[in-house]
Amino acid sequence: MENLVLSTRSGVNGFTLDPSLGEIIITHLDIKIPKKGKIYSMNEGNAKNWDDLLPRRPTTKYMENCKYPKDGSSPKSLRYIGSMVANVHCTLLYGGIFLYPVDKKSPKGKLRVLYGVFPMSFLMEQAGGHAFTGNQRMLDCSEAEQSKAAIFVFGLDLLGYDMDWDTSGEAPAIQYRDDI
Repeated sequence: MENLVLSTRSGVNGFTLDPSLGEIIITHLDIKIPKKGKIYSMNEGNAKNWDDLLPRRPTTKYMENCKYPKDGSSPKSLRYIGSMVANVHCTLLYGGIFLYPVDKKSPKGKLRVLYGVFPMSFLMEQAGGHAFTGNQRMLDCSEAEQSKAAIFVFGLDLLGYDMDWDTSGEAPAIQYRDDI
């Protein structure tokens, strides 16, 4: 199935190719990311390399709380497709959060800002979600940062996912919330 998600600065719409008609039809009008999601997306295969650069191991603690919630709620489901575009599409439609954390192998991240992260950030915000580097809004990155690789998180209610965001730039970018 061929999909296209498009925003012209007034919301997000999804289109699908209908091979029987040979036409692209609108299938998702005015996409809004659900307020509460039960899905988290991250490459757990890199878990052994996470958090060595950050105190309190926020990514590892976040993942553990997704699997084994302290509050007795149901665990969140992992849906990692291995493609940022596909993971963001899933997050847009079903809610949740997509993380691409820093690790020892890629301390500045791997995905390119200008051609990958910015377009996905724009779609996420147009659908009512958020896109952060951990210490700033992704779309507020300076021009000098646009050609660099990125570390980022996409979703709607980021604070509801047991992580605090330090936007001052003074402290480590992501802090795990022990009080939840």
